Amino acid sequence: MKKVIASALVVCTALSMTACDNNKPVANNGEFAPSLDKDTACDITVVGNYDNFEALEAEFDRFNEIYPNVQLSYKKLDDYNNVLGTVLDGNDKPNIFFSYTWMIGNEKYDSVIAHTEDLSDTKLGLDLNCIRPGLINHDAEGRTLMLPVFSRSYGMLVNEDLFKKEGIKVPATWTELMNACDEFKSKGYDSPMMGYSHDSSSCFMYTVAYPKFVATLSENPDALKLANNLDPSAGEYMRPALETVEEMIDHGCIDITECDKIEDNYTQVILRFFEGDVPMMICAGDTVSGTRKRESQSEAFTQAPFAYSFMPIPLTEDGGYFIDSPSVEFSVNKDCDNLDMTNEFMRFLISNKELSEIASAKRLISPTIDLSVDSVYSPFSQVPKDRIISPEVLGIKDELTVQIRYAAYGVGKGELTIDDAVAKYGTFE
Repeated sequence: MKKVIASALVVCTALSMTACDNNKPVANNGEFAPSLDKDTACDITVVGNYDNFEALEAEFDRFNEIYPNVQLSYKKLDDYNNVLGTVLDGNDKPNIFFSYTWMIGNEKYDSVIAHTEDLSDTKLGLDLNCIRPGLINHDAEGRTLMLPVFSRSYGMLVNEDLFKKEGIKVPATWTELMNACDEFKSKGYDSPMMGYSHDSSSCFMYTVAYPKFVATLSENPDALKLANNLDPSAGEYMRPALETVEEMIDHGCIDITECDKIEDNYTQVILRFFEGDVPMMICAGDTVSGTRKRESQSEAFTQAPFAYSFMPIPLTEDGGYFIDSPSVEFSVNKDCDNLDMTNEFMRFLISNKELSEIASAKRLISPTIDLSVDSVYSPFSQVPKDRIISPEVLGIKDELTVQIRYAAYGVGKGELTIDDAVAKYGTFE
């Protein structure tokens, strides 16, 4: 894992060194320097699958302070993944579009990739050095076809005031986590940890198991190859992760019956946590993004607000893992109108200042090296480098994640034994 991270750092350093060898000024300390005529008038459209994107529209407003005659707009595409290729081939081509790592190498998205600009081209002047290297994906030809605007990870929301009230230490190791759960239970908290468990999609079992499975695979390249190829023998490498899920439940940290009452893994998870009687709520960073808006929607939180943060689940005696993955990535349509101004906007956006601004507005994890912008994510900035894992750098494939998701859910719900789940690796759909 250290070698993988070191390699990624070398790539990022090389990119940053060459980034200045071009005709456009690279952002300095987060400050953007315009390179085009400020009176330029044109239209730029961004398409994606968000219903609305107020945080991006705020970036449009800031860009318009520099280029007042550029009309920027965001548009949601229904059935995004299926229509994107057609839209890019059409007459009304968008300038920028949401993209995902799994599109690369997938024949279904060959037409999408064919339109995608190489953002590592030094002539564009993008400040790639402000992004954590593990989030920058390179295709087989070494091109960077997409850049992260937000990132995600897995962990748990922690009610810090509740820990202080009960005089319990926020756990940093697996043993401390078990002890904290025991202490909370002795004080009348029936389910010290909670999370969504209604179905396998975004269930807490997966949120617990995935980081440990990825960590296990990161230590064994041969195992990773077997797992990606859905070789049945790779199921054995799921065992430590599945044992962690089972032990957490069997120890009484989580009451599945209570978790089943949570109807979705976003709003309902947040509102249940804001009731104030849940010490730890297992979820992904994408769920945490909705906390700020829902503080005012929770009567319980409004009447009795409390301090909270999002931290890795301490799955081992050495602590937790920071699974550092892109959440939303942007690509540029190289065949669009107004390409120069499109790249100018990307150069404006891909900077420490603007990426931090947009992430803060959306309350998602910033892809920048600096994670101090939003205190709710500050625990992730304290994770040692050797426990930061970038699945995209490792080469984790979606097919692999499906296997651990269904296996963890089945074990957590008592529908499968660990041996059964291990034996079924490669067959989950």
